[in-house]
Amino acid sequence: METSLEHMSSIRPDCYSDIKCGYCGNASGNISYQVYATDLTAEFYQKLLDRGWRRSGTVLYKPDLRASCCPPYAIRVDSLKYRPSKDQRQKLNRFNKQMIGQRYLQAAARLYPLTREQAKKRKQDFDLIERIHESEVYEQKGSLQHDHSFVVTVEASNFSEEKYSLYENYQRVVHRQSPTSIDRNAFTSFLCDSPVRNKLTNNQICDQQIGTYHQCYRINGILVAMGVLDLLPNCVSAIYFMYHENVKKYDFGKLSAMREIALAKENGYHWWYPGFYIHDCIKMRYKAEYSPVYILGPESYQWQLFAKDLKHAFSIKKYHSLIIDSTRTPTGPLTHLSDLSKISDENSINEDPSHVIDADVPLFARNMPGILSREELPMESDLGKLFVKLYYTERFACDLEDWGSSSIDDLYSIKGIVAEVFSAFGPELCKEIYLNFQ
Repeated sequence: METSLEHMSSIRPDCYSDIKCGYCGNASGNISYQVYATDLTAEFYQKLLDRGWRRSGTVLYKPDLRASCCPPYAIRVDSLKYRPSKDQRQKLNRFNKQMIGQRYLQAAARLYPLTREQAKKRKQDFDLIERIHESEVYEQKGSLQHDHSFVVTVEASNFSEEKYSLYENYQRVVHRQSPTSIDRNAFTSFLCDSPVRNKLTNNQICDQQIGTYHQCYRINGILVAMGVLDLLPNCVSAIYFMYHENVKKYDFGKLSAMREIALAKENGYHWWYPGFYIHDCIKMRYKAEYSPVYILGPESYQWQLFAKDLKHAFSIKKYHSLIIDSTRTPTGPLTHLSDLSKISDENSINEDPSHVIDADVPLFARNMPGILSREELPMESDLGKLFVKLYYTERFACDLEDWGSSSIDDLYSIKGIVAEVFSAFGPELCKEIYLNFQ
């Protein structure tokens, strides 16, 4: 086979999974198709995010929104148009004052006074980039020193006892997880291991880090909070955030969101992806408070403004295809909310759960949004052109010994596995991957 796999992404198909829902507590109902990833280009993973995928460690998963009890929708925030709310501005200003201290502020006002124009501009215009950095130790002027040394760094996603200690405290105190169930292996696999390749690129703004990183927050030299981020060509994707119980009063959740949005704006990533949004989960409502926020249509893969009327529609029904007719402008309001309700009724959750719990049903035979049906799959000759790495050899799937005798309806045959991959990823993305069965 002449094609090199060096610039392609490597995956190993797993299964259509139905596990306990961590949001509502149902014994089942958290439903997704998942694969294992050993090596991903950042460009490929960016495309996956824009098709409703996410990752947990090295597991990639695409939720079945129609079948899930708490359907998770992909959302994103435009960092270039983001304007912090009054509450968000107050949170950041209050934190800055606590880090900087009144003594420094008074001395700086005396030694380095603002001009009238500068003071007026600061009062009228909230510059997110300026405000997000002003409490950092590097912003100290002359010999003046802040009350607290506040440092934020973007570091490699390596394991350290310092990071694990923070994680242990967060899981035990905030999530009330049993101390015996918290271990280093889980921390490493969940928040350190990543299939996304790290690299350094240069855009028109700055040298841009690409890959998985830890954004570490330290006060007086102590790690008090950390965000796990995937820095991709077109977004900052938030994987997880944790903080120590001692800094709960600072509301680091909101502070970190603004800092990640600022990172997207300042370093040219543009979009901030805060993870999935579940409307019925109160703890996730905050994600829609950073505007303008856009929601991904699970069938069209088109982003649209998550306006108030659309949020209201989610209060009525859990699943929406978000396929809107031409009477809606890209950023305008819904003109026919009743049409949206009709679409939702037509695509409501199947009353017969057999399509969910029957493990022998092929992915393309399920009524899962955004995947190819059997009729939409390419011809078998095209399916066979997917690359496979097996026993240290690289070949087309159609060149495998069992290809000719297998069927796409047999989930455990090579042809059935390839058909499910095509159904989940689509023909175009399948050109960028190979199946790794080593």
